[in-house]
Amino acid sequence: MLSHRSLSGLSCLLLSLFLSLFLAKSTLADVPSSLSAESFVVKAINKTGPAVVRIDTERLIKDTFSEEPLLKEFFGLSEIPHEERGQGSGFIIDASGILLTNAHVVDKADKVTVTLKDGRIFNGTVQGTDVLTDLAVVKIDTKGEKLPTAPLGDSSKLQVGDWAIAVGNPLGLDNTVTIGIISTLERSAAKVGIGDKRVDFLQTDAAINPGNSGGPLLNAQGEVIGINTAIRANATGIGFAIPINKAKSLQSYLTSGKEVPHPYIGIEMVNWTPELAKENNNDPNSPLSIVPEVEGILVVRIVPNSPAQKAGLHRGDVITAVNGEKVRDGGVLQSIVERTGVNESLKLKLQRGDAPIEVSVQTAQLKNRS
Repeated sequence: MLSHRSLSGLSCLLLSLFLSLFLAKSTLADVPSSLSAESFVVKAINKTGPAVVRIDTERLIKDTFSEEPLLKEFFGLSEIPHEERGQGSGFIIDASGILLTNAHVVDKADKVTVTLKDGRIFNGTVQGTDVLTDLAVVKIDTKGEKLPTAPLGDSSKLQVGDWAIAVGNPLGLDNTVTIGIISTLERSAAKVGIGDKRVDFLQTDAAINPGNSGGPLLNAQGEVIGINTAIRANATGIGFAIPINKAKSLQSYLTSGKEVPHPYIGIEMVNWTPELAKENNNDPNSPLSIVPEVEGILVVRIVPNSPAQKAGLHRGDVITAVNGEKVRDGGVLQSIVERTGVNESLKLKLQRGDAPIEVSVQTAQLKNRS
């Protein structure tokens, strides 16, 4: 016979067992069915990974002294140029053999070799590059073979905190996958530290290395949302990618080898406030003369022979509005110029000293410099 104490202990044991089974059942029921068999990362890579390629380049570099006969003879220099090799990543977007990558991966390459994940190797031809956005299109001769393609997503729908999966071939380690999140949207090239580019980057903490350059940044569904491009040498856990929508908008130019339109007016500028103006105007050693104490964009330099010079802009002018739209940030002004197009007119409202004035500037094409 069991005592009252024993019965109480047994009851507690049975209750504990019942609660354990109940909680276990509830926990299993709460796990999304889409994650029960395999992770979303596995599914994303299975979907797009086969279209990610390694790009090997070769470039012949002419000897510095090859055109100086006396130096060549004295130093015994050979006329045979030396070979420079490079490596990066890319991804196929069309079964006909069209792939996207970074301009710096293939720019000035004399030979391009494309290796697929399944080991197939093809020769590639650079169809077009755009140094200002660091985008390039390469065409490979498929010889009738079927190629995998990467589905393209919509980078305009991204939110900070979305999953980001970087795929590429860093340091020659093929088919490397790293994962993180989208840290920031529309990070300007100037703030990234590469002011010679015209891109607003996606920032991610997914590891991006030099060999990842040109490879895809994927969302949780395995769609390409960006092109891995840049890392900060002085920071870890920070990488940048070109939004895929930017690549979509320029793909036709690059595929056909046409020049990508990049309108510019030719000024160097800083954001300006009345407080900054007062500080400048009260400093007897300031490199600037008396500057209007207004909010806008200060012109600190005029590019020679630029549209701005032809329109009569001066160093020290403060731009307060463009086409009737108030401007307080240089990035906004840059966006307006981009939207306007090449050989189009912009009306700038300026503050020059005490006088408000208006000038018309006609945009021009900014040349690529590789």
